[in-house]
Amino acid sequence: MNFAEFHQLLESHPGHGITLALPDGTEAPSHFHITEVGAVSKVFLDCGGKHHAENFCVLQVWVADDYDHRIKAEKLAVILTKALELFDSMDVPVEFEHETPILSRLPIRTYRVDEEMITFNLAFKKADCLAKDLCLPKRDFSLPGIPSLIAKTRSIKTFSLEMKK
Repeated sequence: MNFAEFHQLLESHPGHGITLALPDGTEAPSHFHITEVGAVSKVFLDCGGKHHAENFCVLQVWVADDYDHRIKAEKLAVILTKALELFDSMDVPVEFEHETPILSRLPIRTYRVDEEMITFNLAFKKADCLAKDLCLPKRDFSLPGIPSLIAKTRSIKTFSLEMKK
């Protein structure tokens, strides 16, 4: 989900609470805070020598002992409106940064809206090779010719072993 879609969803449901469904099937505690909105850029070289650049909106999740705190969509939308100046484009993907138990960036896989809550289903990020055509060996995944079962049974020879006493 990109920044524009995320922001629009929040503005469309201002009174809704927010739930973060973590990849392990648990949920972030309902009293989480969003402590920062970050514009994160990554410039890198893949193993094939090609340059890449990626940009993200990262929302840092923090859980404190403020158990009465519940962030609503309207408040997060206001925070994001203030953060618009950080981004050259509203097409950047939104990710949550959360300790799960180690600090991880979790992209939004799907979301669900009911009468009171917006639930964001988060996923773990996956590593991938961006130059498979250069760095992986060429492999033939076709199956070799398999002889018919009848031909196999004709060629099977039987023998017995007798143990000498």
